[in-house]
Amino acid sequence: MPQLLKDGNVIDNSWQLVDADTDALPQGDILVSTSQWHEQQGLLANRAGAVGVWIDSHEEIEAFADGILDLPVIAINFPKFADGRGFSLARLLRERYGYSGEIRAIGEIIRDQLFLMQRCGFNGFAFDTELDLAEASKSLQDFSDAYQVAVDQPEPLFKRRA
Repeated sequence: MPQLLKDGNVIDNSWQLVDADTDALPQGDILVSTSQWHEQQGLLANRAGAVGVWIDSHEEIEAFADGILDLPVIAINFPKFADGRGFSLARLLRERYGYSGEIRAIGEIIRDQLFLMQRCGFNGFAFDTELDLAEASKSLQDFSDAYQVAVDQPEPLFKRRA
């Protein structure tokens, strides 16, 4: 079974990513595209496994955010590691919409991004390449503190100093 990082721990990944062009849904826990979510909500609500959604970084989350906030997993797809739009989507989900479930980074992510992704609200990371996840989890503690405000620290450093 494939594995992922979640909350700093290496765990088994029971979620299957369903291709956006697929009509047949596999058994078990699945992540579907936003278009599948909109088109097949009735079918998805009546299946045995859990359902989450994956969002492409170019999608405007404001159009459908309220409909997905009860899902256990929202995955954000990074088509290229240099595409930073997914960082903003995670912050919007946490800060504007109050989402408290798992926000998972999928696609082309790299270890060097983990600390900042975590600061933006991601708590799950599914790499598309082979990687020592236990070693990669160390990147979540690359820095002991941060100057800027973020999801994980709403107060800037100068206000936290005594």
